[in-house]
Amino acid sequence: MVLVDSSIWIEGFRRDGELAVKVALDGLLDAYEAMWCGPVKLEVLGGARREERGKLEFFFDCIPYGAITDAAWDDAKKLAWHMRDRGHTIPWNDILIASLARSWNVRVYAKDQHYEILGREAGVLLYRPGYGGSYAAE
Repeated sequence: MVLVDSSIWIEGFRRDGELAVKVALDGLLDAYEAMWCGPVKLEVLGGARREERGKLEFFFDCIPYGAITDAAWDDAKKLAWHMRDRGHTIPWNDILIASLARSWNVRVYAKDQHYEILGREAGVLLYRPGYGGSYAAE
């Protein structure tokens, strides 16, 4: 499974969005490999235009959803401390999504450069689009 970040969903839904992102997202959806979580739900659906909300909610109801547990918040806090101790201040949403991906042992597909740092410094597995997709090089 691949935890798809809001940066990808938003780019994929844009009429003039990047074609490579649209193709990769479609591939994940076709293979039933895309999943989402609470922070992504808030970022995507919270920012949706009124006329798109119902359609988007219906669409996302068909995609596997990972719920956040109380333990996940503690893991995210520890990851934030780990990153800050290494000189990186990363938005809390990205920290939480990365922490969830690590706990579920899934890859993250995102355009946000913070995930490159999280992959390098904290072992977050990243999805690289392409034939069959791949893990980030270690």
